[in-house]
Amino acid sequence: MLTPTDPIVLIPGAVPLADWRAIWLGAGARLDPAAAPAIAASAAAITRILARGEPVYGINTGFGKLASVRIADADLASLQRNIVLSHAAGTGAPSPVPIVRLMMALKLASLGQGASGVRPATTALLEAMLHHGLTPVVPCQGSVGASGDLAPLAHMTAAMIGVGEIDMGGERLPADVALARAGLAPITLGPKEGLALLNGTQFSTANALAGLFGAERVFGSALITGALATEAAKGSDTPFDPRIHALRRHPGQIAVAAALRTLMTGSAIRASHTRDDPRVQDPYCLRCQPQVMGAVLDLLRQAAQTLATEANGVSDNPLIFVDERGGDEALSGGNFHAEPVAFAADMIALALCEIGSLAERRIAMLVDPALSGLPAFLTPHAGLHSGFMIPQVTAAALVSENKQRAYPASVDSIPTSANQEDHVSMAAHGARRLADMVANVDAVVGIEYLAAVQGCEFHAPLASSPMLEAARALLRTHVPPLVEDRHFYPDIEAANALVRSGALVRSIVMALPGVCG
Repeated sequence: MLTPTDPIVLIPGAVPLADWRAIWLGAGARLDPAAAPAIAASAAAITRILARGEPVYGINTGFGKLASVRIADADLASLQRNIVLSHAAGTGAPSPVPIVRLMMALKLASLGQGASGVRPATTALLEAMLHHGLTPVVPCQGSVGASGDLAPLAHMTAAMIGVGEIDMGGERLPADVALARAGLAPITLGPKEGLALLNGTQFSTANALAGLFGAERVFGSALITGALATEAAKGSDTPFDPRIHALRRHPGQIAVAAALRTLMTGSAIRASHTRDDPRVQDPYCLRCQPQVMGAVLDLLRQAAQTLATEANGVSDNPLIFVDERGGDEALSGGNFHAEPVAFAADMIALALCEIGSLAERRIAMLVDPALSGLPAFLTPHAGLHSGFMIPQVTAAALVSENKQRAYPASVDSIPTSANQEDHVSMAAHGARRLADMVANVDAVVGIEYLAAVQGCEFHAPLASSPMLEAARALLRTHVPPLVEDRHFYPDIEAANALVRSGALVRSIVMALPGVCG
């Protein structure tokens, strides 16, 4: 059960990406108490709006194409319950618990801005569920990313009214049973509350943020394995000269070149080939690392900015604007349309493709003696032993798989709700695919890690830089050198784990250029 001692305090509209990352990694979350007056004022505005007797979308009317149907006051509670039950129509595997918890925290912060018309008791229950580690079981498929992430958020809301299932410390329980175990009671939704909880981009945004955080991590690992591969091939560090990159002016390119120079500082391998290597220029996979990885960094920074904005916004509909003198308004708009999230997810997908593609090209270069000058397939006994022949094939397979996944989701649309909702973003799908893409790149970079370290060791007794030697030593605590062919899968999984966990980046004392600070 997740009950952290010091949960993240969500200040509505001002939560930094680092806090969303911490919640995704397991930190608790609670709403800043200073948000309470705005929430209460918004709920009071709903009461005043209803008292005027006017039809207001989602409060006393039907939904979507049925917006013209007026609902009687006696049926308003049923209206909100019905929208939750009818919209909890997702399918597919349950979303990962960290994604659902992040979605819940994003929704809590959105409601905390006081523009959604929910009561304090409703935000309190959502907060309590986070505190007690009660995670609704949310099927991962069913959202088109406009009119909000309706199906996923409906499954979350269903758990709040005691319907559906909740994951409680790894045990799936009926929602009402899990709530009772935690000393909580299901809520009866008031006017507007079901719609407020269902409408929004929080599912898409949670998945996109997780993809961003994974891309950020594997980006740092790929800088290190790229530097190791450069060392293994006795590549030049001249292409990383700051004067080259200053002339082009791209911030990411400048930062990546600086990181690569730092990584290679003090390398005896590098010093040796400046004296006696006849090559004038290296292959692009070595020479153009600042240009490619720098462009990736700039793209990830842009995606991060978009997602930081989205995470701090309010994306349900209608929105409540409070005027205690009687001029309260419920304005219908389209903040639920997740096009910004879809674009950000597409950018992250492109970035992940290129990180993996460049790393695979370096692996292919290292196993080819004509390009690397190293023994064929990085084995001292080629022929009898195949060495790194098939790990390169595995990397190629993963890179091609990611290329197929990277088709932009945002350019697709399909009309829904009897053509009332006639353009959608597909942000949920675009964001969900990122987890698998990150896993593929983790594996490609893990294979490069193995190959590059193996290649560097052919240059013994020459050593690399202190930083890269620390990275090499980390791998060798888990994977011995490949002298003869052996079952390769455990080696790959061990290297992948070092990349996936972030241990590779942590193994060196260096401030890699981060995506989000």
